Amino acid sequence: MTQSVSLLGATTSARDSTRSSARTSAPPTTDQPKMRAEALKAYFGATEVLKGVTLPVASHTVTAIIGPSGCGKSTFIRCLNRMHEVVAGARVAGKVLLDHQDIYAPDVDPVRVRRRVGMVFQKPNPFPTMTIRENVLSGLVLNGLRPKDPGELVERALRQVALWDEVKDVLNRSGTSLSGGQQQRLCIARSLALEPEVLLMDEPCSALDPIATARVEELIHELRERYTIVIVTHNMQQAARVADFTAFFYLGELVEHDRTDVIFTRPSEKKTEDYITGRFG
Repeated sequence: MTQSVSLLGATTSARDSTRSSARTSAPPTTDQPKMRAEALKAYFGATEVLKGVTLPVASHTVTAIIGPSGCGKSTFIRCLNRMHEVVAGARVAGKVLLDHQDIYAPDVDPVRVRRRVGMVFQKPNPFPTMTIRENVLSGLVLNGLRPKDPGELVERALRQVALWDEVKDVLNRSGTSLSGGQQQRLCIARSLALEPEVLLMDEPCSALDPIATARVEELIHELRERYTIVIVTHNMQQAARVADFTAFFYLGELVEHDRTDVIFTRPSEKKTEDYITGRFG
């Protein structure tokens, strides 16, 4: 990666965004990853959709997964908390390590894995028959957990997503009464109520307007201090704004993984450069 690559088009604004959000802290490393996929393969029936992906996810950082539609981005993060296997005919080969333990080992409880590795989906999905308060607590209820102080937990989770001041007087309203951006933050609060260690986000802003998107991106910056975050995004400018590391996937393979500024300004693979500059995708 010693040779500098001059990129055009979409990369210009992405590079500018990366520089504007440069960290003042020491560069994060993947020497001690929170999670690590090793030779990970995923199948739907006989179709192989992930082809031996090895990728570390550094603790307390944001890793963005980018690539064209159908390249395996969403399948990859669903493998990180054992949600891929709930689809009929789906299976996984290889390893996914969480704090050096393989989450696919026979003695590992997938329900416990999903408590430690939370998921936020593409479209906001608050439970329509539940109030705002009940939505926040729903994950705990489904897992048979009873917090000592439910009210304090609800307030803490909603404060973490900067939603408390907006809803504290209407906690008994339906979660679907909120705006799209508020609903997505409510869904993030629902995940955080379980106190996960890792938060997976599958294109969390794709259904949101620019203002709501900015709020969620700001939230991601704040949450990375406490959580390890992996975000799938089709928006390369968003990856440049929020991510410490970026991984480029293509046709089920990991093409390149590096610091975000490297990926967007001097990638080592021509295929990465072609995608970043809009030559395909």
